[in-house]
Amino acid sequence: MPRDCYEVLGVSRNADQNEIKNAFRRLAREYHPDVSSHANAEERFKEINSAYEILSDDQLRARYDRFGHAGLQNNGAGGPGGPGFGGFGGQGFAGFDEIFEEFFTGFGGARTATRRGPRPGADRKVMAAVSFEESIFGTSVDVEVDRMRACEACSGSGAEPGSRPVRCPDCRGEGKQRRVQQTFLGSMVTETICTRCRGRGEVISSPCKACRGAGRLQRRDVINVDIPAGVREGLQVQVHGEGDAGEPGAPAGNLFVAIRVEAHPWFKRNKEDIILDIDINVAQAALGDAVRVPTVDGEVELTIPAGTQTGKSFRLRGKGVPRLRSDGSSSGRGDQLVYVQVAIPERLDDEQRQLFEKLGHTLGSDITPQEHGRGFFDRVADFFSGDQG
Repeated sequence: MPRDCYEVLGVSRNADQNEIKNAFRRLAREYHPDVSSHANAEERFKEINSAYEILSDDQLRARYDRFGHAGLQNNGAGGPGGPGFGGFGGQGFAGFDEIFEEFFTGFGGARTATRRGPRPGADRKVMAAVSFEESIFGTSVDVEVDRMRACEACSGSGAEPGSRPVRCPDCRGEGKQRRVQQTFLGSMVTETICTRCRGRGEVISSPCKACRGAGRLQRRDVINVDIPAGVREGLQVQVHGEGDAGEPGAPAGNLFVAIRVEAHPWFKRNKEDIILDIDINVAQAALGDAVRVPTVDGEVELTIPAGTQTGKSFRLRGKGVPRLRSDGSSSGRGDQLVYVQVAIPERLDDEQRQLFEKLGHTLGSDITPQEHGRGFFDRVADFFSGDQG
């Protein structure tokens, strides 16, 4: 005996049409054979459909409530698993088209397939090396790219010069074909990509001899690429339309240029700041001095105050890296941080030794433990963590 329709849908006998409809939607999503992992999904789905056919029709529901499944036999309904979506007595049931459309949309599908059309070209990626200074101020570089480009002989059409593509006879230029399939759900009309023209809507009767009808050939090109000011290691510069050529009527892919910044003998970079370490001698540290230090803009004068200790830093405003925006432009520059190291001479001549000995006698030999605070190694740790405050 077929199961009770209310039990199949999991609703009470006084459920209204909204409750019945919602129950059907939920169960249909769970047991549809195309997506369900249940072993008896197809049979269960048929049972759910049949129950909904009965309870969604007011007249059939009234007969069912009074006589049960026996009251429906004279209408040609086979009960659950019977005529399916054709309905009882050849009449469909209300709301099924709406539910069917929503059901398939919920799974990311559709009742028909769309035309694919010509495929765009693929992207290409190359690497370019720039010097430290070029990464700061920007430059232009030539890069070699192996890519698919439009065939010059046929201008990318794929047809032998003097001929041209013709409308596909299978799809009549639409690029898609319609098929009617009979399933347990009923008749379904699907649209698929035309296998003959592959969605282009055109076929080539006389293929180009140079590209064999492909419309594209691989070649190596040299492209000049603008590198914006402020680029850093690993950044990719995008050049629109310089990747592989697309199929006729489709756009070309893009070229991505990955940046490699060559190391500098003096400078290091920390975000938008440039770091420079310099050595000064003990006399300069003790007495102070005015020294010339290099920057990416040229040498500038830096005043070393008397009593400067190892690890002391000096900030040169606006001598750092341009702040690169997402659109490739720059806004302002960071700073250059100059870290001082007091260089202790390893070898002394006689005169220097005598001078240091005299100095040592005047300074004494007592030591002074440092109070807790931010010493040289704390500042070194700040550099590697990016905290330059």
